[in-house]
Amino acid sequence: MQFIIRLHPEIIVKSRSVRKRFTFLLAGNIRRIFKSHEMSVEVRQSWDKLTLIVNRKSLDNQNEIIELLQLIPGIDQIMRVAESTFIDLDDICQQVKQAWQPLLIDKTFAVRVKRIGKHPYTSLEIARYVGGYLNQNCDSKGVQLKNPEMIVDFEVNDNTLIQQHSRIKCLGGMPLPTQDQVLSLVSGGYDSGVATYQMIRRGARTHFCFFNLGGREHEIGVKQVSYYLWKRYSESHRVKFVAVDFAPVVADILENVDNSQMGVVLKRMMVRAASKVADKLDISTLVTGESLGQVSSQTLANLSVIDKASDKLILRPLICMDKLEIVDQAKYIGTEDFAKIMPEYCGVISRKPTTKAEVAKIEIEESKLDFSIIEYVVDQAKMRDIRSIGEEAEEQTEYVTEVDVLPANSVVLDIRPVEEQEESPLQLTNTAVQHIPFFKLASQFPALSQDKKYFLYCERGVMSQLQALLLQEQGYTEVQVYRP
Repeated sequence: MQFIIRLHPEIIVKSRSVRKRFTFLLAGNIRRIFKSHEMSVEVRQSWDKLTLIVNRKSLDNQNEIIELLQLIPGIDQIMRVAESTFIDLDDICQQVKQAWQPLLIDKTFAVRVKRIGKHPYTSLEIARYVGGYLNQNCDSKGVQLKNPEMIVDFEVNDNTLIQQHSRIKCLGGMPLPTQDQVLSLVSGGYDSGVATYQMIRRGARTHFCFFNLGGREHEIGVKQVSYYLWKRYSESHRVKFVAVDFAPVVADILENVDNSQMGVVLKRMMVRAASKVADKLDISTLVTGESLGQVSSQTLANLSVIDKASDKLILRPLICMDKLEIVDQAKYIGTEDFAKIMPEYCGVISRKPTTKAEVAKIEIEESKLDFSIIEYVVDQAKMRDIRSIGEEAEEQTEYVTEVDVLPANSVVLDIRPVEEQEESPLQLTNTAVQHIPFFKLASQFPALSQDKKYFLYCERGVMSQLQALLLQEQGYTEVQVYRP
């Protein structure tokens, strides 16, 4: 089985040298991702497409192959194709009919052929011959060259017939890393998750910077969102997750800054801290999830004052998006379930926040602060490879027991989001399965009967391990992980 990979249209219109570089990067990303999933594939490059050849041992994983390809930035669409040999034109007709006959019922169609090699007939002659045969032997509405309802397209390459069986829409965007690195300020909410996704999709190698205002539970939630975004959309490249304990900075602001100016001052302090983190990573650009006018700190005047806290470029991919548009995109990319239960840790709440901050007034308020605290929290920040978020759970298996055989009187808690549960239901014989999405587990677990043994389940076990550790910290020491 082969997959034809069509490039995002913006790549196709680039100059020859740029297109070649982008295609080379995309091919490398595909190879790395499939290697990490232990699937054997071959990627061949050509001018306007890539061809993915699947090893026979991996043919049983076609659904996973398609899902992986759909999530790789730079791919506009994929076409599943099959190769076969042929003897003559009549043989081509028979094979094309077998594949297309059910699809042509009551439809107009046209035949499009690409021919490579030496043959006694042209591409147009093949198209006419096959079109006439299908018209006579299929229950179609006939051939229609302009605006047909179906296009029967295939390729004749020497003595090989290559037929396309389906077209599947993919992520689009630009391959990683065709843009410079960026540092995204993430909070776990709707906005920062979508903004991060937008930058990944545009080909920017995107690192994560988290300002912790809510303790360990908040950090675990944000790590899960960040790991999900990286694993799903950019696992071809390593990135960093940086956690900064910002509580000391907030305490300094609450004690010393005028109430109406607190929101803008807090954002400026975050930008300063993020800039210092970015310097350590040799990154020149920050990304935030701010949207114009969504809250008081996001007016044009306030955003202008916030920008002046750093000489870094600050990108705001969501600047003109409505909240409903952002929520819809969070649903599409899969971060809504994380975001809707993530507590809002505002840090400071102003009674009458300014909407037209002035640099002079802000600088007067900031002169009351101890800027050495910024240096301290950045120096103490935890900087780690994003992969360690998944690995740390595996390293702590001595604290969380994993089983593949369930004992009697046990209950499996399927903690996957509802969409994943519906797409791939967990069905067990003689064992009860309850569906509690991970974001509801902390609040619903205490109400469960404690005379049973509970085992957490998710697709790869990473989230199950993190949630089991969190429950164990809360005193539920018997919670284990089910890994079939």
